[in-house]
Amino acid sequence: MGDDAARFGFETRAIHAGQQPDPRTGAVIVPIYQTSTYAQDGVGGTREGDYEYSRTANPTRTALEEALASLEGARHGLAFASGMAATDALLRSVLRPGDHLVLGNDAYGGTFRLIDKVLTQWGVEYTVADLSRVDEVRAAVRPETKLVWCESPSNPLLGIADLAALAGIAHEAGAKLVVDNTFATPYLQTPLELGADVVVHSTTKYLGGHSDVVGGAILTNEDELREKLFFIRNSAGAVPGAFDAWLTLRGIKTLAVRMERHCDNAELVAEALSAHPKVTKVFYPGLEDHPGHETAAKQMRRFGGMVSFTHADGEQAALDVAANTELFILAESLGGIESLIEHPGRMTHASTAGSTLQVPAELVRLSVGIEDGADLVADLRKALG
Repeated sequence: MGDDAARFGFETRAIHAGQQPDPRTGAVIVPIYQTSTYAQDGVGGTREGDYEYSRTANPTRTALEEALASLEGARHGLAFASGMAATDALLRSVLRPGDHLVLGNDAYGGTFRLIDKVLTQWGVEYTVADLSRVDEVRAAVRPETKLVWCESPSNPLLGIADLAALAGIAHEAGAKLVVDNTFATPYLQTPLELGADVVVHSTTKYLGGHSDVVGGAILTNEDELREKLFFIRNSAGAVPGAFDAWLTLRGIKTLAVRMERHCDNAELVAEALSAHPKVTKVFYPGLEDHPGHETAAKQMRRFGGMVSFTHADGEQAALDVAANTELFILAESLGGIESLIEHPGRMTHASTAGSTLQVPAELVRLSVGIEDGADLVADLRKALG
């Protein structure tokens, strides 16, 4: 599958893009190039231009990057050791002391922690805004704004932003729109086609899909930005190993079929929770009463596998539900084949406590897996009592 890969469907590209049979042996699965260095044909005679040391480049990682770029419709893909490593590299590539970014008021706790606790020490400023309110985002932009950082759907309140509208605001200000597409995945949403400049992923989640690998990725069409990102990654060294890249490649081959099942089950769970007397609010963009439902329907294929809800009896009741499920495993992370449950205020979003991004104490977040949907609904009903 060459440069004309875009003519193929998503499922075909997920299996074939960047993953041609090995030319030496004919192996149909990309080999794990478990090597740190490469023989040179004379001093400086590196093969295929890049392969001199695996921090700089590795063929298994290259295959992953080509596959991810194809799925997101990007010219360039770079894989990282984690989603936060990707986020860090992007922020340091674009921002300098005195620069400013706009951050969603419902952002992942790790992203907030990096910006609030690390980048501010470097002289970078940020403003929090409700990204679903275009006027609020426009008002938050300053002359020194370089980035608008967006999650849609967001983590953990499943907020939806109009990506095309945000791209317009960012570009009017001479800034870039970055979209963390981890929750949606490229199967459900392709932000670059909607005007975004950069897409970020924690490939740990749905792309890997099996809770057995940690990784991150950045996708972009900008040549200059790609060179800056490559330089920082090579200099700082936050690269995934060959086996991590191989596991992620293995995961994306089934992304489409997994996401369909995740969405099926999440819809069942959201409807069941909406009807439960102990649940005060369900956060799921597939529900017609979700404020971002129409926007999500416009820019997403389906509505994803993440569902959050608030418990009518408060924080302790929410903690009790998280501790008393049988099939939903109490654990951080998301996007694996198994269902997970967590309390964001005490777990993934603890770093937002006391800030404008603090999440409700009675909030529970679900990563709905691909088990039998009826079993998952029954499990939640039993835990809720």
